[in-house]
Amino acid sequence: MSIPVLDGLGAVADQYDLFIIDQWGVLHDGVNPHEGAVDVLRRLRSAGKTITILSNSSKRWSVTTERMADMGFTSDLYDHCVTSGEEVWRALHDRNEPFYEALGERCYMFTWEGDKSMIDDLPLVEADGVEDADFILNSGTPSDSTGPDSLHLILQRAAARDLPMICTNPDFVSKGPDGELSLCPGTTAWQYLELGGRVDYRGKPHAPVYQKCFALAPGHGSALAIGDSLYHDIGGANNAGIDSLFISSGIHAEDLSNISDPAALGALFAREGQSPTYVMPSLRW
Repeated sequence: MSIPVLDGLGAVADQYDLFIIDQWGVLHDGVNPHEGAVDVLRRLRSAGKTITILSNSSKRWSVTTERMADMGFTSDLYDHCVTSGEEVWRALHDRNEPFYEALGERCYMFTWEGDKSMIDDLPLVEADGVEDADFILNSGTPSDSTGPDSLHLILQRAAARDLPMICTNPDFVSKGPDGELSLCPGTTAWQYLELGGRVDYRGKPHAPVYQKCFALAPGHGSALAIGDSLYHDIGGANNAGIDSLFISSGIHAEDLSNISDPAALGALFAREGQSPTYVMPSLRW
């Protein structure tokens, strides 16, 4: 079956009440807004739609909303913002689930550029190594070094101790302003799983984060998820039983030279094991 390629979101917007929209790769590139993205949110708001920004960001929602505002996505353009980082922080704070109840207080951290804000206001102590840790808090992608401090050897030692890992950002890669793909914590978590490690995720494509989005919009009607990752955004929507719009200019841009070619689209969707409801090159009205 051929999947519709849309010229703009306006063609189907009236069919949905709730829009669950990815940020990085859909709304912006981490620095600049994508052309037309602010206009789309403004038009959806004018039409009375409910908009939830759903991001696999390691950051808490307040940091994410501040960054989006700097790029023109002010808080009046959406109703809610949910991040995987915020969901992890709350789970660590509340400790009311079996996985989190069993955690100790000493965490070994993977970070981006030494950013350890994830443990702010939490009763946690940073461990010097996995030998001294109760669990791994994977909130960034460290540069892989050589010798005994290489990422792979650290993961091997952690797996040998059966240390649980918390992944604050399930994404495998992200696309930067220069178009280059950078590894994200989800890749490290996947490597740990392959070594036999245990990982808890908070974010797409896992069910709890969609349940959170639905709870924030009680009584919502039909929903549409919009994202550029087939595994995370489209897979998450499929798992949640809602329609989805795949933005092809994001992390899969190099896989598609022509989105009007049904064979190319079908091959990509078959390879990734996920099919969206619609396809569009970029978010526009």
